[in-house]
Amino acid sequence: MTMLPPETRIGHVHLKVADLDRAIAFYAGVLGFEVQQKFGTQAAFLSAGGYHHHIGLNTWDSLGGRPPAPGTTGLYHTAILFPDRASLAAAVQRVIRAGLSLEGAADHGVSEAVYLRDPDGNGVELYRDRAPADWPRDAAGALAMGTQRLDLAALLAEAP
Repeated sequence: MTMLPPETRIGHVHLKVADLDRAIAFYAGVLGFEVQQKFGTQAAFLSAGGYHHHIGLNTWDSLGGRPPAPGTTGLYHTAILFPDRASLAAAVQRVIRAGLSLEGAADHGVSEAVYLRDPDGNGVELYRDRAPADWPRDAAGALAMGTQRLDLAALLAEAP
């Protein structure tokens, strides 16, 4: 079996959206990504830290469209990794202040995650990883991830 190099990463996500300005308001205005380039009223590329793009948004085939119906295939969620707990807490605080609903919050042992939907119904996970040395392991040393309740109040208390 061919294995990928451990440095391999998923570089970006490109989403079909119904309303470009509404999507930019969420990803830039609420989550804090920066618009790097906009192609008229049809597409935009956003990132953190000046990278060419972490998120692409377009209306090429979806202008005015509806979210996929339940029970259909497609993207489950986009996971946005924050460098530390305070950064995650600040992002979650912005989401709450924007009046958006959270769908869940979980401690997976290896990470802490908060789940919500973007304006087009796409799942969004905001998370931070724990250091690998702190990941839960079973008696044989295998990874033992789980899903426990995340103390959201304690997380938000760490927002700068």
